[in-house]
Amino acid sequence: MTSIERHQPVGPSPRQPRPTSVDMAVNLGGLDMKNPVTVASGTFAAGREYHDFVDVATLGAFTTTGVSLNGWEGNASPRIAETPCGMLNSIGLQNPGVAHLKEHDLPWLAERGAAVIVNVSGHSFDEYVAVIEALEDAPVHAYEVNISCPNVDAGGLTIGTSSSSVEAVVSRCRAATKRPLIVKLTPNVTDITEIARAAEAAGADALSLINTLLGMAIDAKHRRPQLARVVGGLSGPAVKPVALRMVWECHKAVKIPLLGMGGISTGIDAVEFMLAGATAVAAGTVNFANPCATVEIIEGIAQYCEEEGVKDVKELIGALEC
Repeated sequence: MTSIERHQPVGPSPRQPRPTSVDMAVNLGGLDMKNPVTVASGTFAAGREYHDFVDVATLGAFTTTGVSLNGWEGNASPRIAETPCGMLNSIGLQNPGVAHLKEHDLPWLAERGAAVIVNVSGHSFDEYVAVIEALEDAPVHAYEVNISCPNVDAGGLTIGTSSSSVEAVVSRCRAATKRPLIVKLTPNVTDITEIARAAEAAGADALSLINTLLGMAIDAKHRRPQLARVVGGLSGPAVKPVALRMVWECHKAVKIPLLGMGGISTGIDAVEFMLAGATAVAAGTVNFANPCATVEIIEGIAQYCEEEGVKDVKELIGALEC
């Protein structure tokens, strides 16, 4: 028995979106997607963990957990804390490395027929490039470059907070591949449009935003932080207004398409991001509470379009009237 056969669902077949007459296809910087929905990196593992619930091939694309060259152990525990309307995480991009992804996960996703976006992480510019180079012979359809990592080449600072470091890493990644290159932006900056323009100028085909907002939680009874590293990334419905604003600002600032994310839980949430300027959307934290959320979001977008007389979902992109 193959490893793929061992991971076949033993219960009901995984869910697929209901048929619709709406043209749901979009193109995200050269990546053809059958519908505008993917998952946020780190919230859907490598896909098979959710396959009893969702057929990953029916998503517009599947985005992997962040992958580094040699694997990272992640941060000390506790590293998750619940907050009102969201959660804080300080996982630390734990992953087994790019070789494991190539050997164990990408073949499984290819067998399923999924369009795959690999989220690429690194502690140095060279590590980003090395991960991409290692994947060039693998069944990958696009890369999402996570520039929210603390980086030695950026003096230990988060690489995505400086235009010059963004241009440096994106230009090197651009030279390493002809595949679609999506750059994931951190919201923890003064002006996200400045960073967006820098990524576009360096060769990004698309931008994804937003990554998590820095936050913290305190255990008042014990007078201690709830996370071992004190601060973590805030995600979930609480960040949605910030994410919508930043998508709208970047849509006006750059010409490349946007992958919107941040608090998306329903089809209407996704529609709002598309109206603000997103070409596609990613569901993240909601997957932990509802493993079928992605299918429901696809169906919700289609239902909105059917009710509003929208024949092609691309009509929604940037259609906000203000």
